[in-house]
Amino acid sequence: MPVCMVKTHLSLSDNPMLKGVPKGWQLRVRDVLIYRGSGFIVPVAGDISLMPGTGSDPAYRRIDVDLETGKVKGLF
Repeated sequence: MPVCMVKTHLSLSDNPMLKGVPKGWQLRVRDVLIYRGSGFIVPVAGDISLMPGTGSDPAYRRIDVDLETGKVKGLF
């Protein structure tokens, strides 16, 4: 499975205060997520927030168009 790193974009390390390409640092991985559906292993490094994924029943599934009136249903 491919690896997709989650870390700060400000540094090669997991510490955003170590700008650019610092020397003598260690990458601290705080969690490893496995997304079997998409086939990724995701190490999470440093203090970074993850965006939530789509729920198991996303709202777009309840949106439809009434063919008789042409109006959108389930949007609001």
